[in-house]
Amino acid sequence: MELKDLSKNYPYAWDKYSKEDLEKVFNLSERYIDFMSRCKTERECVSDLIVLAEKEGYRNLKEIIENGETLKAGDKVYVNYMSKCLAMFLIGNDPLEKGMRILGAHIDSPRLDLKQNPLYEDTDMAMMETHYYGGVKKYQWVTIPLAIHGVVVKKDGTSVEVVIGEDPKDPVVGISDLLIHLSADQMQKKLSNGIEGEDLNVFVGSIPVEDKEAKNRVKLNILRLLNEKYDFIEEDFVSAELELVPAGRAREYGLDRSMVMAYGQDDRVCAYTSFEAMTQIKESDKTCVTLLVDKEEVGSIGATGMQSRFFENAVAEIMDRLGQYSELKVRRALANSKMLSSDVSAAFDPNYPAVMEKKNAAYFGKGIVFNKYTGARGKSGCNDANAEYVAQIRAIMDKHNITWQTAELGKVDQGGGGTIAYILAEYGMEVIDCGVALHNMHAPWEIASKADIYETMRGYHAFLLEA
Repeated sequence: MELKDLSKNYPYAWDKYSKEDLEKVFNLSERYIDFMSRCKTERECVSDLIVLAEKEGYRNLKEIIENGETLKAGDKVYVNYMSKCLAMFLIGNDPLEKGMRILGAHIDSPRLDLKQNPLYEDTDMAMMETHYYGGVKKYQWVTIPLAIHGVVVKKDGTSVEVVIGEDPKDPVVGISDLLIHLSADQMQKKLSNGIEGEDLNVFVGSIPVEDKEAKNRVKLNILRLLNEKYDFIEEDFVSAELELVPAGRAREYGLDRSMVMAYGQDDRVCAYTSFEAMTQIKESDKTCVTLLVDKEEVGSIGATGMQSRFFENAVAEIMDRLGQYSELKVRRALANSKMLSSDVSAAFDPNYPAVMEKKNAAYFGKGIVFNKYTGARGKSGCNDANAEYVAQIRAIMDKHNITWQTAELGKVDQGGGGTIAYILAEYGMEVIDCGVALHNMHAPWEIASKADIYETMRGYHAFLLEA
């Protein structure tokens, strides 16, 4: 072996692409841009992907159970959990207790949620109060056009879907910032306190109703407009989930169109590429799973977070339909599984080089990123994949000519973050974090490389084939 072969070179994916390959890269990104433009909440993601999955032959497990049907190798089923989580299963030839190949991503993203009593009037302006969700830089959310997405559930159980601000003919809403001419005091504050959480109040209107004797005339006019379009009243806000998200479509980014700008790429870029990879698998010895969950940005808690038992319950139900169920076999199925925790990483940004250690940073155009560990402060809170599993993943990627790289999330003690990896690892399965590197993570508009999106999809597909 020559000396030059002893060192590792992480190549650019763009260098290997033929004209045909480039067409595939850009076609995938077109589908992805359309998906990201349609799906800005976890509910919208689940609803949209179910439509796409059913076109690929996936059936609702709930209906199979209700009909008393059984499952067999080759069957495709999905589990829709509370309209916020989606698990897709391609049943393999091997007994489930031998383990599964799992792609696991989250479909919630940082945003502003409307409070349960949001609407009020102040100095003849109608406004709505919010509570931010997940880790955000609050100053990034002012003076940009915002859309309202979500659902309102009335007392009779009727569910009303709300989308305001995405159609070009729709109005948008937004949060004001203090004009520079009067911001001397504000400019002395720390960046984290420049905009306070309780000041993230959204302007929604300024025209009063005609009745000059009415109270809160501008607020009343907004309620009238909402009632005319969506047929709900103010009290129905109490049982609503309405999110403020950046208005507008995802876009190609860069003069060479090499990147994608979209809201919510953390972590829907990994969710979508997982879905695309999953639909390319037609049969498998091991059962293949794509698992898309909620609440990762706030600790994976709650009934729809990864810390709940909905996935374990879904596996048990499938084993029952296969005639393979026992509590011990469910435990074996989970423990014998291998998983890619499909989540994003931070790409090196030449505007902010001080927070990265260049030898262990991710770069645009160098493919899918593997994070052996995440966490913070001495790897606290991380899943640290073992060397044997990392070696297996390396071999799979190289076998399929996947462009890949490794990284950690910034310099030691600079910060950190976490994923759902450690939760699945509690079952004893092999897990490693991997996905697309981003600029502007958690900002209203995040940036990804088209080459990395494509290589990530290919990497997920190779994992489902080989792991």
